[in-house]
Amino acid sequence: MILNWFTITCFTNINQPTKRLIDSHQSIIMRLHKVYHHLLSHTSSPPFLLPPSSTLFSSSSPSFLFSNRCPISSSSTTLSALNPPHNPFLQPMSASRLHNLAPIRAIASENVAASNAPLSNAAPTPEHVDELTGGYRLPPPEIRDIVDAPPLPALSFSPQRDKILFLKRRSLPPLSELAKPEDKLAGIRIDGKSNTRSRMSFYTGIGIHDLKDDGTLGPEKLIHGFPEGSKLNFVTWSTDGRHLAFSIRQEQEDDGGSKLRVWVADVETGKARPLFQSPDVFLNAIFDNYVWVDNSTLLVCTIPASRGSPPKKPLVPSGPKIQSNEQKSVVQVRTFQDLLKDEYDEDLFEYYATSQLVLVSLDGTVKLFGEPALYTSLDPSPDEKYILLSSVHRPFSFTVPCGRFPKKVDLWSADGNFLRTLCDLPVAEDIPIAFNSVRKGMRSLNWRADKPSTLYWVETQDGGDAKVEVSPRDIVYTQDADATQGEEPKIFYELDLRYGGISWCDDSLALIYESWYKTRRVRTWLVSPGSNETPRLLFDRSSEDVYSDPGSPMLRRTPAGTYVIAKFKKEDTEGTYLLLNGSGATPEGNIPFLDLFDIGSGDKERIWQSDKEKYYESVVALMSDQNSGDLYVNQLKVLTSKESKTENTQYYLQRWPDRKACQITSFPHPYPQLASLQKEMLRYKRKDGVQLTATLYLPPGYDPSRDGPLPCLVWSYPGEFKNKEAAGQVRGSPNEFAGIGPTSPLLWLARRYAILSGPTIPIIGEGKEEANDSYVEQLVGSAEAAVEEVIRRGVAHPDKIAIGGHSYGAFMTANLLAHAPHLFCCGIARSGAYNRTLTPFGFQNEDRTLWDATDTYIKMSPFMSANKIKKPILLIHGEEDNNSGTLTMQSDRFFNALKGHGAL
Repeated sequence: MILNWFTITCFTNINQPTKRLIDSHQSIIMRLHKVYHHLLSHTSSPPFLLPPSSTLFSSSSPSFLFSNRCPISSSSTTLSALNPPHNPFLQPMSASRLHNLAPIRAIASENVAASNAPLSNAAPTPEHVDELTGGYRLPPPEIRDIVDAPPLPALSFSPQRDKILFLKRRSLPPLSELAKPEDKLAGIRIDGKSNTRSRMSFYTGIGIHDLKDDGTLGPEKLIHGFPEGSKLNFVTWSTDGRHLAFSIRQEQEDDGGSKLRVWVADVETGKARPLFQSPDVFLNAIFDNYVWVDNSTLLVCTIPASRGSPPKKPLVPSGPKIQSNEQKSVVQVRTFQDLLKDEYDEDLFEYYATSQLVLVSLDGTVKLFGEPALYTSLDPSPDEKYILLSSVHRPFSFTVPCGRFPKKVDLWSADGNFLRTLCDLPVAEDIPIAFNSVRKGMRSLNWRADKPSTLYWVETQDGGDAKVEVSPRDIVYTQDADATQGEEPKIFYELDLRYGGISWCDDSLALIYESWYKTRRVRTWLVSPGSNETPRLLFDRSSEDVYSDPGSPMLRRTPAGTYVIAKFKKEDTEGTYLLLNGSGATPEGNIPFLDLFDIGSGDKERIWQSDKEKYYESVVALMSDQNSGDLYVNQLKVLTSKESKTENTQYYLQRWPDRKACQITSFPHPYPQLASLQKEMLRYKRKDGVQLTATLYLPPGYDPSRDGPLPCLVWSYPGEFKNKEAAGQVRGSPNEFAGIGPTSPLLWLARRYAILSGPTIPIIGEGKEEANDSYVEQLVGSAEAAVEEVIRRGVAHPDKIAIGGHSYGAFMTANLLAHAPHLFCCGIARSGAYNRTLTPFGFQNEDRTLWDATDTYIKMSPFMSANKIKKPILLIHGEEDNNSGTLTMQSDRFFNALKGHGAL
């Protein structure tokens, strides 16, 4: 992404280590692509690992809950990504390393790579750099070698667990690709040439390996038959594992882009061919793209054949832009970007987002499915008889993104007959800003994963307003797809907190999750869907208390391709057991585990635990579920990952009862020049007694007693907590591999810097206290403790410590330079927001408005303290930043404020 630069100035008055830090970082940041997530240090740790088929990680469900029937596309092709998270803090149970199990459709559309992708080295050669007064520059070779290292492939297991896809990726996108024109419409960005989301990454090839019984891999077989140089996306398995579907696009010399076509490949032969016989059928990938209806049929979103050319922007507007609130509605929204602005924008959004659904068989049979509409998701029922179609429609909004536009969900038969409309929700401009506030009407509408065609959904009873006291707060309903006209849905469960998802198993077992942000309370209920048994409260805990996290129930794949809770039996005893897969947070760091949980008694038996002396291991997926029927503990087979401080992640198969581990990958070290880096987890206290932690990284071969203190970069991101005990808990493991992504502060190890990564900066508001009312004091106290610790250890020179951060970490950086200038020699603030009056309806975890908490907004804003910042600061911001809280204007105006007071 093209970057604005605000502080490229002369550094003649800065000491050389500080100058080198800022100069080198400036060179690297010139290669940065916009990053949407604030935790950057471990973005490239393991290769991406994908589950066997399209999966769902619902915004309203626990992170471990997935089903192949409602895929999320990672190029932000779901509307849920555009809505405020309804449980922004909630992880009911830890998912251990399930964060590596990205949905196959998500990874295939590849925002995972793109979101952290910096600019490539499409820049002048180093010998010409010094002659330039501007332009892009390359970092020093020792950093460039790490950033340009070829990425490891993404992995995906077949539904039968007998094959693995190796999805090949390139390293970095060229500037020309990032600079392509894009249309900013309804909160999303569109590449009109390809009719996709803009800046979508891709695969370059697909290799298939047989996974043998002994855990070894067979020789690679390449998918072939498509044109050389093609860009591949949206790779999905058919339910029977015999075919792959994927999209292809080719660069065209005339316009630099092309529309996507759908291809299919035979897994046994590797031969690929176009799905459609006509070369003029193109994929519409603005929202959902295609889904397997059965093993030989796909439902595809295509560009309507009669669409024509895009609407032309009128040279003369038809009239003034008028907004009114004559109904005196209370509408408070965050600072959303890329919204529709006028009638032309409405027409253009509708033009690109409208799809014609087509039902197409592998034998080439094609049938139109319904009328053209703005379809956002396609969701076949487990029994393949029905399809849920979600769409948005007019009247659009100029106030909120498309995730809040009027939404309709229709039920169709799988052969293309309309059955009925399940809901048609109005535009949702009035969702309150308080956390746990939600949209009114039916939401989280889905198929039960354990039933052929049973729908379930939730409806709020508080009008969607979290500030309204009511019981119950949410009601979960169910109804069969073949319900008769006028048949009322059944009440499945009533919740007093906000609904957080359901893990289905069968008629005897389901787990329901609820939570409440203000108290951080998370509850898990065990229910019997097929009986009237009294629900049992299984877990009742604080989401902040990671030490009490019992783990996530492992899921098994059904023959229909959905995922349900895996129930186990023992050979010698009665009873039914779940496998709880936990991250195992302890005061010594995370020690992942597998617990056998007796549903009847609640007793637990630990059957596996990570090595804690040298390695960090975790259970990634259940691998013994390829056959239907009962699962037995002594026949358990799981996929695990294993890594250490210096050894990158590899994957293993472990079988019970002997638990012998068979290594199935041998990925090379991504940056051997740093293979012997030093890593240590630190524990220290703030002056008020709060326990803090940080991870200290030191260059290979460094000895503080011999080499003396180093210049040090501190890179962090504040977090909010309700109590001191939870804030002081240790998160992460000292044995995890040091993943170094292209935007990671750990790149500085190659320049012989000490890195203090992720020192905890808890902002605590106990009881009815608001954490941000003492933000500055707690921020400074945490920073002082971190700096004192690295100085005490002799690894950091007290006059050569820099502070840096991204997004809310940039906000932190500016505040520390204003309120604790004695701690740091300079600061690096990337993509931050500095004036909170420009985000008046809440920010981060603050849900009070500017008018509710004026003093707090003012005091927290470093913009208001620009006159106090005397240390050098580098402001970096994506020129096209579309994050709702960090408009590029924030850095622009902050720079002007600093310059107005003579700051460097």
